[in-house]
Amino acid sequence: MTDIAKLAETVDEAAQSATAIAQLTFADPDLSGTAAYAIQRASIARRLGRGERLVGMKMGLTSRAKMAQVGVDEMVWGRLTDKMRIEDGGAISRAKFIHPRAEPEIAFLMGRRLEGAVSPAEAMAAVEAVAAAIEVIDSRYENFKFTFPDVVADNSSSSAFAVGPWASPYTDVGNLGMVMEIDGRAKQIGSSAAILGHPARSLAAAARLLAEEGMALEEGWIVLAGGATAAEPLSPGMHVRLVAQGLGQVAFSVGA
Repeated sequence: MTDIAKLAETVDEAAQSATAIAQLTFADPDLSGTAAYAIQRASIARRLGRGERLVGMKMGLTSRAKMAQVGVDEMVWGRLTDKMRIEDGGAISRAKFIHPRAEPEIAFLMGRRLEGAVSPAEAMAAVEAVAAAIEVIDSRYENFKFTFPDVVADNSSSSAFAVGPWASPYTDVGNLGMVMEIDGRAKQIGSSAAILGHPARSLAAAARLLAEEGMALEEGWIVLAGGATAAEPLSPGMHVRLVAQGLGQVAFSVGA
């Protein structure tokens, strides 16, 4: 039987110490998606026990570019805590990560609870505001390689995130131009339409996937819809900025 608590401890300690580990499926090739989400839940529970607070969730692998980049062809989701949040214009320490990458996203701020099978339109009706966002993903596995159960157990590689100024929920986020710059040079150019054809579809999928875990998107939560492009590796000294059409910008710097 899979030792959920032990594997959760392994993943959590890898994140805390910024130390890469072997894929969990190397030792347990039959690790299921259900067990993987149980590991994720137990790992995040350890963080909450240290005083962190759950503030939302992220969707992952919602674009073909991201699926191709990591070699996994199913959507995943992970949990966001307050300690993961980067102040817009703030900085992160590169030493606290293993092999961090930044990706451009659309963020939703939930105005009310959303649960179960809903349409994209119904999902958007529960949104209080939208914003440009950057997620920092950082797989705890060696060489950033993993299978579906591995990435799920690792909180779907979620590591940190920055959110720009909130805009009206009536902003059309269906096909916004998105340019992510590193040190003033455009490194990734794409459209919010790369997120399942429309980020609202990702939000609806989030409600459905959480319902499978007996959860819901809660009022006040931040939901990251998923990367619109492939992710960019981060190094000390970099300044990262995302400019999203109609939403403005969000940025942070990378320290030592």
